Amino acid sequence: MGIRGLMSFVEDHSNEFFIDLKLRDTKIIIDGYALFHRLCFNSNLELRFGGDYDSFADVVQKFFESLSACNICPYVVLDGGCDISDKKLTTLKDRAREKIQMAHSLSVGGGGYVCPLLIREVFIQVLIKLQVCFVQCFSEADRDIMTLANHWNCPVLSSDSDFCIFDLKTGFCPLNSFQWRNMNSIKGTKDYYIPAKCFSLDAFCHHFGNMNKALLPLFAVLCGNDHINLPIMETFLSKVRLPLGAASSKGRRHHRVLGLLNWLSQFADPTEALDNVLKYLPKKNRENVKELLCCSMEEYQQSQVKLQDFFQYGTYACPDALNLGLPEWVLVALAKGQLSPFISDALVLRRTILHTQVENMQQPNAHRISLPIRKIIYGLLLNASPHLENMSWNAFPLQRLAFSEVERINKNIKTSIVDAVELPMDHSDLSKLTELSLARRQILLLETLKVKQTVLDPIPTSLKLPIAVSCYWLQHTEAKAKLHHLQALLLGMLMGPLHAIINSPGIVDPAPRQAQCLAAR
Repeated sequence: MGIRGLMSFVEDHSNEFFIDLKLRDTKIIIDGYALFHRLCFNSNLELRFGGDYDSFADVVQKFFESLSACNICPYVVLDGGCDISDKKLTTLKDRAREKIQMAHSLSVGGGGYVCPLLIREVFIQVLIKLQVCFVQCFSEADRDIMTLANHWNCPVLSSDSDFCIFDLKTGFCPLNSFQWRNMNSIKGTKDYYIPAKCFSLDAFCHHFGNMNKALLPLFAVLCGNDHINLPIMETFLSKVRLPLGAASSKGRRHHRVLGLLNWLSQFADPTEALDNVLKYLPKKNRENVKELLCCSMEEYQQSQVKLQDFFQYGTYACPDALNLGLPEWVLVALAKGQLSPFISDALVLRRTILHTQVENMQQPNAHRISLPIRKIIYGLLLNASPHLENMSWNAFPLQRLAFSEVERINKNIKTSIVDAVELPMDHSDLSKLTELSLARRQILLLETLKVKQTVLDPIPTSLKLPIAVSCYWLQHTEAKAKLHHLQALLLGMLMGPLHAIINSPGIVDPAPRQAQCLAAR
């Protein structure tokens, strides 16, 4: 989510709303999405050539090493797919357009911030390597993060302004003031801490006449967040006289934030405030607007998901996911980050958003080459649950085998309809897919990649999949690949294992030996 103008407003009043912390000896709940974006964009990484992944992995590792040195135990919570209601679709499309413009700017030598396509996967790989506890929620993670942090009475680390609205017992530490690169030691000891700032909701409410905390969710939806952007709210804002308070250049910049908070502070509770909002609107709109505002305010209440059960017992129970009747193995794989949010979006919404990367905007987007693979994936997901079969997909109600993809076309986005491939009967039940023999699953994989087993027989086991994918690429690339392209690709595959040989000559590891074997060919 995110509330327009709120984060910059509270940062302008840092001395009033934030408490200095020396963070150590605590659990901390980390907004994973915010963290990997922060580390990607604030570490001088190269963003233009497909992904500076090794440098990014080093930065992530150093971040968690700093936490460990201060005896801070991190629990990373990642966003999952889109909400089943699809209420953020307009926002997501707007962001996709913005990302295309930034990617274009980067592609021609300008500035911008666009994460490489596999940054999330690399982030998860490093978490697994370092044995950092993490979970991938079924949809947006904010409420789950708040609920877990309050259950464990520990702070939240994020950059999302919504955490200024949640009533967090131990507070919210913004990433931009979390000085993990500048650890300090406690005087006279060998104990380290990370300097940080913690947002104080009590101080914030005190600043606005000791306003009731329960009014803040209404402030969020009136101010405008990712879930609600009602044009009719402009009618309310144009008619009500918002008290700006002290006039200053900063005050004028945050006119809406200041005005709404000062106006709301005069009411005792959300019911009274909401009634006063509605009286500025035409009578015919009031009931619908009230219902929408109340529904949006619920987004700031306690979550029913108990992430502590996942971290302690490995069980993830999300009511929205359970009500869909999805196979147990799918839910577990999603929670463990073994399946990407792309899968849950395809399952639940029959729609996916294909992320933009830095590339030539006049050429087809990079996802086009994998379209045949996605058609197979959609075929596997067709019969996931009878609950999903009963849902109405308004984009294509008459096309049972169709999925929609939001993709880049030149410098804009377009929604394309993609037909799923109808697969053999033994693949028609997603709940039993993992029960198929390994041999049968390998056959499906090789048929999808259009590679014969005999081609892979002489290849070392750890390199069979990369070579198979390379074969697929050579067959499907629109611009014909030349020998030096293939040589560069193979060299990239070998660099990791060969690096391990050079740096750990005494360690017996089959992968480097296999790399030597392939290099010799």
